[in-house]
Amino acid sequence: MMENENRKARSFIAYEYKEVSADSGQISFLIDGYENFGWEVDENIIQYGMEKYPEKTGASHRGKAVLRLKRNRKIINKMELTRLQRNFEACVTEIKNLEKEKTSRPAVQALSLGIGGTAFMAGSTFAVTADPPQILLCIILAIPGFLGWILPCFLYKRGVRKQTEKITPLIEEKYDEIYEICEKGNKLLNGRQ
Repeated sequence: MMENENRKARSFIAYEYKEVSADSGQISFLIDGYENFGWEVDENIIQYGMEKYPEKTGASHRGKAVLRLKRNRKIINKMELTRLQRNFEACVTEIKNLEKEKTSRPAVQALSLGIGGTAFMAGSTFAVTADPPQILLCIILAIPGFLGWILPCFLYKRGVRKQTEKITPLIEEKYDEIYEICEKGNKLLNGRQ
């Protein structure tokens, strides 16, 4: 009976809806950010990516969550809030790309060295199976081949460490930019200039 009275007293609000797919570790950060642009979590549904994409069990969907948000369609300063929201989303995308960049370049370098080592090992194998066998050539080609198989691990770790040192300040700048955007959005949302 009390619920019916609450429903009757509540005025009509037209909502717009938005779905955001992200890593499950980022959901709290995104909720906090989107709230500054008038969005609130749609309490009716929070659906995780593996439930949404059950037929796909690949790495691209692991740990993904779908965040469903809603916002009053008649919110004040909607155009400016939407512009700030787009800047927020662009910064979030740039942070994702910078995070990927920490490992992508070192991985390419390590793989290239590994492929080079494999080529030397192939040459070494052809040298030993030749008629007559070229044992000296086999040894000469096997040394860089083994180095090409062993060094990529160390090269990758060193490269990730260097890239992390180089990229971390850029990521921090993006977070600072996000916080400024969210602060502006919050001021607009609450009617403060």
